[in-house]
Amino acid sequence: MINLVIGSQWGDEGKGKLVDLLGKNADFAVRFHGGNNAGHTVIVGKKKYPFHLIPSAILNKNVVGVIANGVIVDPAVLIEEIDLVEKGGISLKDKLVISDRCHLIMPYHKALDEAYENARGKNKLGTTKRGIGPTFADKVSYNGIRFYELLNWNSFVEKFEFQAKIKNKILRLFKVPPINIKKSISHFPNSESCDQ
Repeated sequence: MINLVIGSQWGDEGKGKLVDLLGKNADFAVRFHGGNNAGHTVIVGKKKYPFHLIPSAILNKNVVGVIANGVIVDPAVLIEEIDLVEKGGISLKDKLVISDRCHLIMPYHKALDEAYENARGKNKLGTTKRGIGPTFADKVSYNGIRFYELLNWNSFVEKFEFQAKIKNKILRLFKVPPINIKKSISHFPNSESCDQ
């Protein structure tokens, strides 16, 4: 049996709590869309787990969490959540599967979010400024970078630099400081150094 939990409002409908509840009898909990602008807090005993990317039902013993390719991932947020769960005594080895086709939220996406909000003036949308919209825009325009591209470090760097140079021109136009390309790249794990 498959249970789908889909929000039909503006958020805050209690999706995370419902997924956690349904997860008690599930084999998999799959996050299929969105980014870390969403939030689901699960409390187990005295431990609090605020999730933005990892499916909230993963804390159930037999559940494998899946982050599917429709999700856009901020690597720093993902690492933070993984660390939080593992420090809580739950190993995610064989419990968390992440599609290598997920698009990555880059530092320039967050800066673009701010630039677009500034450009709107009094008509701001009120975005979370986490780079969600600009990342999805890059995804549909074939300008995004996916997880698997980190495996070929030189290719990743080439794509990142190309996109960052374009984005920096837009940022300057909207009076937002451009990102430091070299510094930003240094925050990503070099696949060649991970192999050692």
